[in-house]
Formats: sequence, structure tokens, C-alpha cells
Amino acid sequence: MPTTMNPAHDAQHSPVVLHQKERRSENWQLRVADKVTAFAGSMTFVWVHCGIFAFWVASGLFGADNYPFQFLTFIVSLEAIFLSSFVMIGQNRQAAFQQAKADHDFHEQEEELKLNTELTKAIHEMTSRLLRQAGESTSTA
Repeated sequence: MPTTMNPAHDAQHSPVVLHQKERRSENWQLRVADKVTAFAGSMTFVWVHCGIFAFWVASGLFGADNYPFQFLTFIVSLEAIFLSSFVMIGQNRQAAFQQAKADHDFHEQEEELKLNTELTKAIHEMTSRLLRQAGESTSTA
């Protein structure tokens, strides 16, 4: 599923994102959790529940669950318990992703720092040599 409205952007992901997607796709439990979390966080979920609750309250589940709707309260409580578990799974996934991204960014920055330091030393050495050569050529002239 695309994450943005720009397909070109969706095709370009960092290695951290690709690794995280691959790791999650290998475990069926994580795939199920991702799908449930995606559905529970959608407006479809809200509208389905609005419809179910409206029907339940209007019909009293055909007389089986009259006001104060104890069975409905029981079902909604169970659903809340499971949904909170899925929220925590999502939070753990996000924390692991952020840690992996931070580790990747740190490694990349360290590599860039090392390369920049080497380039700065090389430029300094070349500049020193050029200045020495320029000084020698003016003293011989």
C-alpha cells in the first residue's frame, strides 16, 4: 500500500525501511497485527462500529440485550482490550524502527565524517605542497 500520493517517492526507501518491511513480512503474526492496526486506525472502522452500535441500540439485539446493554458493554470491553494490545504492538514496532533508523543514520554520519576528514587532510597536504613549490620557484627566479 502506498504511503504517499507520490508513487516515485514510494519506490525510494532507505535501507532501514526496506529491512523493517522485509522482517515484518516474514512473521505471520506481525502481518496480522499490521492489518488489524491499519483497519482499526481507519474511518471504515469508525463507520462500521457506528452502524453496529446504532443497530444494536435500536433493536436491543432483537430483545436479547435490552437497556443498559450489558452484553454490548462486554463485547466493547473485550474489543478495547485487544485493540490496546495492537496499539502497543504498533508502538513497539515504531520504537524499533526509530532505533534502527537512528543507528543507520549514526553509522552513515560517522562514515561521512571520516571521509570529510580524509579529504580535508588531503587538501591540506596538497595546499602545503603547492605553497612550498610556489615558494621554491620564486626564490630560484
